[in-house]
Amino acid sequence: MTDERETPDVRRLGLEPTDLDGHTLDELTDYLDAGRQPADRSIDESPGCQLALDALERLHGLGAELIAAEAAAEREVDQGWVDRILSGIAMDARAGRRIRFDSPDPTADLGITEGAIRGLIRSAERAVPGLLIGRCRLDGDLTEPGAPVRVTIDASALHGQPIPLIAEQLRAEVDRDLRAHTPH
Repeated sequence: MTDERETPDVRRLGLEPTDLDGHTLDELTDYLDAGRQPADRSIDESPGCQLALDALERLHGLGAELIAAEAAAEREVDQGWVDRILSGIAMDARAGRRIRFDSPDPTADLGITEGAIRGLIRSAERAVPGLLIGRCRLDGDLTEPGAPVRVTIDASALHGQPIPLIAEQLRAEVDRDLRAHTPH
């Protein structure tokens, strides 16, 4: 039997069972397709699995719409966009670096992980109809509290949607969510 981690697709996405607490993206897709039944505590209690399931759920819901819209527009469908979305899901499932917060209490050690921030950013697509977030990147010195951090988001929109308006709505939603859950 072949170890699933050794397949080219899994390596290309950067997935390892440790990223998803021993589960694979295929297992999570099957679990989602089965309506999350029977319940599996190892998936339900795993933050990485929950981030990946949430992203897969949004991908399933919007993916068919995007493909249908592309086909209706009679353009060639970019088959690589699904790979880019899955790569973003794989990245989100990883905790990544820890981002420290300043605190008036010198004994407090406050922070949040990159994975949690990416999940927060990805959840903003719920507020913007017809949008699917692919890759999300945080650039800057994440180890220094208060240092500037640039957020880069790759997203897909349904054909015919006003991209400048959707981009502005996404920026506003991400800004609102980040200000609510992180220090500014």
